[in-house]
Amino acid sequence: MVAVTIERLGHHGDGIAPGPLYVPLTLPGEVVEGEVEGDRIAAPRILAPAPERVAAPCPHYRSCGGCSLMHASEAFVAGWKTQVIETALAAHGLSVPMRRIAVSPPRSRRRATLAGRRTKKGALVGFHARRSDTIVPIAACHVLAPPLLATLPALEEITRLGGSRSGVLGFAITLSDAGVDLRVTGGKPLDTDLRAALPRFAASFVRLTWEDEPVFADAAPVQSFGPARVVPPPGAFLQATAEGEGALLAAVSEATAGAARIADLFAGCGTFALALAAAAHVHAVEGDAALLAALDAGARHAPGLKPVTTEARDLFRRPLSPDELSRFDAVVIDPPRAGAEAQTRALAEARVTRIAAVSCNPVTFARDAAMLVAAGWRLDWVQPVDQFRWSPHVELAASLSLPHIDG
Repeated sequence: MVAVTIERLGHHGDGIAPGPLYVPLTLPGEVVEGEVEGDRIAAPRILAPAPERVAAPCPHYRSCGGCSLMHASEAFVAGWKTQVIETALAAHGLSVPMRRIAVSPPRSRRRATLAGRRTKKGALVGFHARRSDTIVPIAACHVLAPPLLATLPALEEITRLGGSRSGVLGFAITLSDAGVDLRVTGGKPLDTDLRAALPRFAASFVRLTWEDEPVFADAAPVQSFGPARVVPPPGAFLQATAEGEGALLAAVSEATAGAARIADLFAGCGTFALALAAAAHVHAVEGDAALLAALDAGARHAPGLKPVTTEARDLFRRPLSPDELSRFDAVVIDPPRAGAEAQTRALAEARVTRIAAVSCNPVTFARDAAMLVAAGWRLDWVQPVDQFRWSPHVELAASLSLPHIDG
């Protein structure tokens, strides 16, 4: 048993004490004690709590791995997430006006992945425990939107029908305009009996997909992007909350305001492209053909849009060249967590007027932004966005411009 003082939080939300020792569910300045296992104190006892410590409202918090910062005040979490971005930028010698973080409210998460496992007594459905394969069943949740939580009884029954004692089912649940969309992975083969049994869950889900096989779709699981209505492929990426999407879209719209021709890189199903097309010609580029097909179908049936063109292209292996980019007044770029180093290098040479950068990883964003700044771009502002409330995850949108062109 040792006593240590927490010095700071790491990127995964664990407290870090000298050593380093990683201590979950702690805050900077706290004195804690516990048994050391490797480089962790897995079960700390708080001897001297920090002023920012609050009582977690969720009864599952200590065991469930879905949240890791529910013991901290809202002001602390907002400040810490903003600081994560500032620290990443400072590592590249960058500083920038930082806007007030946009935080999604409780019970607003519209997509999540739950786990299910058959047991001797029935089934377990919930989130994984911290650093564990153990499934923690949840009777309540302060993160999920209520319609998603309401599907738990149906998910438990599906686990009993289609799960195995040795495997884990994955449930990708997404709240659409029409209801809850479900994609199941890791289950038994979709044989005749299982296919016949699953339609009974049509009261809980508007569409059910087993692995990549459609089972039923009694209504289209539509998402609204600006004036367009899009039906994403099963399990497709979607911004986690409507409020978070709204904050990112507002920032992107501001950064590209007045542009007549916009390239949307890593466009997905059209979250930004279809909203921006209300005022500009948008060229949407995406490597996933199914996502691009959904975007294209939404654009073709939406009223009042400027032209929307699409291009299926792997931007990691074949980024748009400076000559191709020169056709546009503004570029939106929203890459995965790895960032977009090759595409950013081409952007640095392209001399496009404005860039709206969206990122779910401050570290790779800072790396790519530093490349642009070194080429003469100005980092105008950063908008932090917290869609994953009580988690260490933080997103951002940023505006970059060429001062000698745009100012």
